[in-house]
Formats: sequence, structure tokens, C-alpha cells
Amino acid sequence: MGMTMTQKILAKHAGLDKVEVGQLIEAKLDLVLGNDITTPVAITEFEKAGFTQVFDKDKIAIVLDHYTPCKDIKSAQLCKQAREFAHKHHITNFFDVGQMGVEHALLPEKGLCAPGEIIVGADSHTCTYGALGAFSTGIGSTDMAAGMATGLLWFKVPAAIKVTLKGKLQPHVSGKDVILHLIGEIGVDGALYQSLEFAGEGVSSLTMDDRFTISNMAIEAGGKNGIFPVDEKTMEYINGRVNRPCEAFQADPDAEYVREVVIDLNKLEPTVAMPHLPENTKVVSEVAGLPINQVVIGSCTNGRIQDLRIAAAIMKGKKVADNVRCVVIPATQEIVLQAMKEGLIQDFIEAGAAVSTPTCGPCLGGHMGVMAEGERTVSTTNRNFVGRMGHVTSEIILASPAVAAASAIAGCVADPRKLS
Repeated sequence: MGMTMTQKILAKHAGLDKVEVGQLIEAKLDLVLGNDITTPVAITEFEKAGFTQVFDKDKIAIVLDHYTPCKDIKSAQLCKQAREFAHKHHITNFFDVGQMGVEHALLPEKGLCAPGEIIVGADSHTCTYGALGAFSTGIGSTDMAAGMATGLLWFKVPAAIKVTLKGKLQPHVSGKDVILHLIGEIGVDGALYQSLEFAGEGVSSLTMDDRFTISNMAIEAGGKNGIFPVDEKTMEYINGRVNRPCEAFQADPDAEYVREVVIDLNKLEPTVAMPHLPENTKVVSEVAGLPINQVVIGSCTNGRIQDLRIAAAIMKGKKVADNVRCVVIPATQEIVLQAMKEGLIQDFIEAGAAVSTPTCGPCLGGHMGVMAEGERTVSTTNRNFVGRMGHVTSEIILASPAVAAASAIAGCVADPRKLS
């Protein structure tokens, strides 16, 4: 029996010719990631264990993105601890205010992720880098400490689900709609500790930003990781960014999957996830007209330049509804600059939106868009659990940038295909 993409990457990094589902392996790490919430915990464990040096200062990334610019004294203390550790150990890839971005948009942009690599991060959405054909997965802060010290971690080889994509996305439909549709079909535990491996001729029609969005939310289906095959678009993206050799892996024709899910991109409609689970999906036309109080466009899921272009195209020349607050958060400083050059920032501001410096902010109920009692937000973020973005009685509707922008203008959940 052949191996999947994930199995091949794990086998190489474990120094083995072959691995099987369920096998425990020790594998070498190409990158260990932490942020301003998880890194301080890892630092404490690192020092408690008696470690005095990191395995490779170039293979650790620390990004201060969740509560920064610091919203209060506690967040400032956390950032200070991470900052001092990074300076002490001469961490090459340390990103502070002014240089940082939302970590899962920033790292690929900086060329820190490449095909065939193993990337772990003390953040569940580390699975984003599977868009580049890497095995990337979230870990706990204790594992981050061990990874920073040794460059090694234990893994159980996951089984895989094959997600075959057919056709091509229609106007106002994007990668966010693909992953919401998939989660709605298989459930939030449908891929529990399994690899979501995307395949099919439909992959070639997806932009890299679409793929980042889809891989980012693999965890919302319980997935260990989500991974795309490496093609011309992948190589075009990493060209000029990645300055080291990398190896792309393809699944064997006889690779074993626990199941196959087929998605016809031609038939997909704009899709939303209603409160309070990402699996509670509906096509937007079913819930259009539902009143809202806020719209958030940004995050590691949908804060990239394609997302901003889609939203700005809908909002340009229009006004955010009087009853709605709209917050737009470009995911990195480079994206901010590009959006400025293209006039997107001006479009947002003239429409009545607030534009923020890069931050995770509202996604985790941190700052820059926390909700009050009973409020409802349409958000391009990735989780809509109870209390995720504020008060426990507030509600989050997950949506694409197109749906979010249309909703901001309409003052209610809106179908971008019907916005005049």
C-alpha cells in the first residue's frame, strides 16, 4: 500500500522509508512557532526543564500578534517575556509591533514555510501551511518548549481523508465557502486526528489565498492537518520568498484513505456558519436579512490581499449601514502597504469602516471588536463558539469576505450576488 502526502513527509523527517497509520515516530522539525499568548507558557516550561539553549535560532519563530499592540498590562507582560527570551537566544525570526502580522499570514509571506517541511506551532491554526504542501500542525506550549530545545517531537501518523475538488468556483464564492461547506458536510469532529488531503482538478483553479483559508480551518473539522499538492501556483508563490532547498511530495496512486469527499466547486454557493459551531452551515440565501451589529474582515483565515480586494470591490462607493460597525484588519504590514497602493484602505475608510494595524484582536475576543451582550457579528474569522468574540450571549456568523462586505453595507446578513 502506498503513502499519502502527509505520510511521506513524516517518513522523511523520521529517517524511515515508510510509515503506517497509527505508528509513533520521532521526527525532525523545520520550524517551531509561538505567539504572545502561547510562547510565555512555553518559556516557563523550557526554563523549568533546565534547558539553556535552543536547537536552532533560525528555526524558531515568535510572533506577537494576539493582543498587540498591547491592550493592557497583562498582555504587555506576556510580550515582554517573549521579547526578552527572543533577544536572549538571538531568535532570528522574532516579529514585534511594526514588523509583525497575524502569524499564519506572516510566516508564508516571509518564506518561513516551504513544501515538504514539518512545521509545528503553539496555535491550533498552524495547519495553514499545508497550503504549501507542508505538514503543519498545532501543538501545546509544553511541546513547543521541547521542540525549541531539541528540534524533535513525537507524532502518531494520522489516517487521511481525501477531499476531491471538481470544477471551478463561481463569482462571489471563495475558499472560505469551500471549507465551510466541507465542515458542514463532515462535522467538527469528522476528521478527528486525520489528515485532510486535497486533490482533484479543481485544486488548480484555487488561488494560494483560497488554499491558505481552506488549510487554516482544517482544525475546525478536527483535522490533524490539511494539505494541498504542490503545483505551479505553489512554486510561483514561494519563488523569491523561500531561499532554501525544498521537496514536494505527492500521494501514491494506491495511498489509503478512510474516506473520500467530493466537492463540485461549480455548484458551491456563498456559505455561512451559524452560531455556535463551524459545522452549523447554511447557504447565505437561507439566512439573508438577519439583523447584525458588527462585521469583522481579517484574521489568519481571511486577512490576505485577495480577501481585501474582494471586500473593497463590494464596498467601494457605498456606505456601511448605520446600525453596523465594520472593522477591517489586514493580516500583515506588507498587505497593509499593498492595500494602500491599490486604494483599498481608502475605499474602506470612505465606506465608513475602521481599519486596524495587523492583529488577531477580535477573533479571540481580545480587542478591536469585542461584542457586548446580545450582539451579532458577521466575521471572516474561523471560530464561532459561545463567548468567542465577547459576551456569552453574543453570536458569530462565519462568512467569506464577500458575504461580510455585503452584510456591512446591507446592515444584515446579505448575499453578495444580490447586492445592487
